[in-house]
Amino acid sequence: MRTECKHFESRSYPNGDTVRKCNLDLAPDAPWRCPDTCASYERRLADAAWTHGSLVVSATPPEPDGLDDGSAAAVLDEAEDILNAVGAEVRAEVDAERNAKRGFFKRLFRRS
Repeated sequence: MRTECKHFESRSYPNGDTVRKCNLDLAPDAPWRCPDTCASYERRLADAAWTHGSLVVSATPPEPDGLDDGSAAAVLDEAEDILNAVGAEVRAEVDAERNAKRGFFKRLFRRS
């Protein structure tokens, strides 16, 4: 990934995991690479009076075989579709629970 792009974000967790991503979700092969001709690429401002900490981002994992054939992007797209489908179901369940609670309070505090 282009770490110098202003849309690149990296976050490390206490268990040692590191997340590298494009904040615009434009890197289908994350965390290994961004598209070569990304229209949203913008270089970060160089040393704009930032204070840099002592933490160092761990090395990017080795690039797996098969990224050039589009299979990684296809798997990620399928996973995103599954999550989006489940998200709609979860949202419907939460809305139903909220409506049930509202109905209870309306009956409890209704005017005689």
